[in-house]
Amino acid sequence: MHSQALGRAESPAQDHSLIDKAHARSRAFGVALEDKPDYARVGKGELSAALEESRFLFQHAVPVMETLYEQIANTHSMVVLTSAQGLVLHSKGDSDFLEKASNVALMPGVDWSEQARGTNAVGTALAEQEAVTVHGAQHYMRANQALTCSCAPIFAPQGQLIGALDVSGDHRSYHQHTLALVRMSAQMIENQMFAASFPKAVRLHFHSRPEFLGTLVEGIAVFTPEGRFISANRSAQFQFGLSVNALQAHTFSSLFDLPMSALFELFSGPSTAPRSLCLHNGVSVWCRTEIRPAGPWAAPMVAPLDEGGASRPGAAEPRPAPARRPHLSSLQYLDTGDEQLASVIAKLRRVVDRDIPIMILGETGTGKDLLAQAIHNDSARARQPFVAVNCASIPDTLIEAELFGYEEGAFTGARKKGAMGKIQQAHGGTLFLDEIGDMPRHLQARLLRVLQERRISPLGAGKEIEVDVTVISATHKNLKELIASGEFREDLYYRLNGLVVRLPALRERSDFQAVVQKVLKALRERGQPVRIAPEVMALLQRYHWPGNVRQLHNLLRTACVMVDEGSAVSLEHLPDDFLDEVHAPPASGAGAPLRPQAPVAPAVHAAAPGGDLDEADEAGQRLQDVAIHAMAQMLRLHKGNVSAAAKALGVSRNTIYRKKNLLPPDLLD
Repeated sequence: MHSQALGRAESPAQDHSLIDKAHARSRAFGVALEDKPDYARVGKGELSAALEESRFLFQHAVPVMETLYEQIANTHSMVVLTSAQGLVLHSKGDSDFLEKASNVALMPGVDWSEQARGTNAVGTALAEQEAVTVHGAQHYMRANQALTCSCAPIFAPQGQLIGALDVSGDHRSYHQHTLALVRMSAQMIENQMFAASFPKAVRLHFHSRPEFLGTLVEGIAVFTPEGRFISANRSAQFQFGLSVNALQAHTFSSLFDLPMSALFELFSGPSTAPRSLCLHNGVSVWCRTEIRPAGPWAAPMVAPLDEGGASRPGAAEPRPAPARRPHLSSLQYLDTGDEQLASVIAKLRRVVDRDIPIMILGETGTGKDLLAQAIHNDSARARQPFVAVNCASIPDTLIEAELFGYEEGAFTGARKKGAMGKIQQAHGGTLFLDEIGDMPRHLQARLLRVLQERRISPLGAGKEIEVDVTVISATHKNLKELIASGEFREDLYYRLNGLVVRLPALRERSDFQAVVQKVLKALRERGQPVRIAPEVMALLQRYHWPGNVRQLHNLLRTACVMVDEGSAVSLEHLPDDFLDEVHAPPASGAGAPLRPQAPVAPAVHAAAPGGDLDEADEAGQRLQDVAIHAMAQMLRLHKGNVSAAAKALGVSRNTIYRKKNLLPPDLLD
């Protein structure tokens, strides 16, 4: 099987013994090479139960999946999230590949464990508990050999396997760097889950280089206030040189040669600057933590971060709202000089606390969620919950339970004692319905009734509960077109649009430099200020920003990590894929990317299904740009050590050396 030609795509650089072991397991499970696969989905109740069981993973994975998909969009691929058992929970992909994916059932409710599908990236990554690519003929069942899939397992903050993240595409469009992207995305999910856990623990962030604090590669370890070790993320385990199981035998004192009281004293002052500590293995690291000034044994001030600030489902009462920070999250803070935005803010100030529903329109990434939070923070409800619901990121099978809650036994897999819905969690405060245009039609009538009667009825409950909420909704879609096509209720539209405001796109704003400075200040609030070189600012101002403020934030966050202390952000600190895009031939209309100033390195890729060779080449070039950027970042992190960078990325040394003509020459050892 391994001798079969793999087309024009290069075979993944990994240990083939891993695939051989997976094939042996497949034979033992009784899977046959020529089996016609059964891609029947599990029942709705079983899928709902699996989604409920994986709620914590799902909430933190979906935003990362959106970011990952943006990086691979238009490459005939899709992103898949599964449970620890291999059941697909959520998928997102290119429209052309989605049709193909339905034929191989990369859809929610399908089991992709090795027992069911033989050797495949999801099942094999879960079985081996390590990231893996299964390419073309490496799949055990011939029916799956048209695919190339790269998958990384996801571990919960306590260390147990909780799920997997996968990118699947046509085997002719294989790219070496995809596994590295998946691995980094899985790490991002793990770190975000880690940040949302252990609310009463002392959480220590550390790295040997201070500029990497707050980034994906920082180590995070948590301890009890008395110094007992609780858990550590993968980067922390790597820096300690110990597995999470081995770390269980340690304390803060044995790992840092310092009593816990000294840590509290070190971080008890007003300064939030990183401090230098020494690990048990002699490595010096920079650390950051925040200590509550309440009693001799304190916990960190940073509370678990639930989207919307609401308590977790099932809690008896909503969590108290955090202390207000009006200088960072008020309407005044968002007013940076643009006339269009100033007009929007003036209108909003007139209706705050008037019980008038607000609808925010704007392109993706314009900051609709930030504006909603600012409206709440400037209202009389500021100390009550602000609960956000993204109607586009919750599956149809879960959104009803998510919004309205449910009683014990309402459906298979429901939590004991039931769970409180988002609407009830927002009682007394603000309910933010983001992407309202994606709310399923059958729930729109229920929502309309709640808004009219201010009562909800949880699933399985025989009673109604009174709720008091102010409603803010947002969408990037044209709701009137959805009404015309029958996808959105007209009566609900007129119930939500008491005041409709439109956020301008970033390319339409006159305060671009002020926005850049505000983003930089937020990114480097605890470090040295960052300057932007004039030629970079000019380039940023001429770009069309399809991802708006969110795209600008992500770009500047990367630049802040890359730039040296005291230096200005220059062109070399900007991601390669961004530079290639702004140097691309201009499209028609204003705000188009810049003309190319240098030739783009050629790349050869197999044609993707449903498209021609040119389309595949363009998609492949974009993916290669992301790969080069990731390699450059890791080489800088590991000070030019190719072996260490390759290990961190999950690729071979040869993969990096093959790209050496595209990498800065001073980075290769």
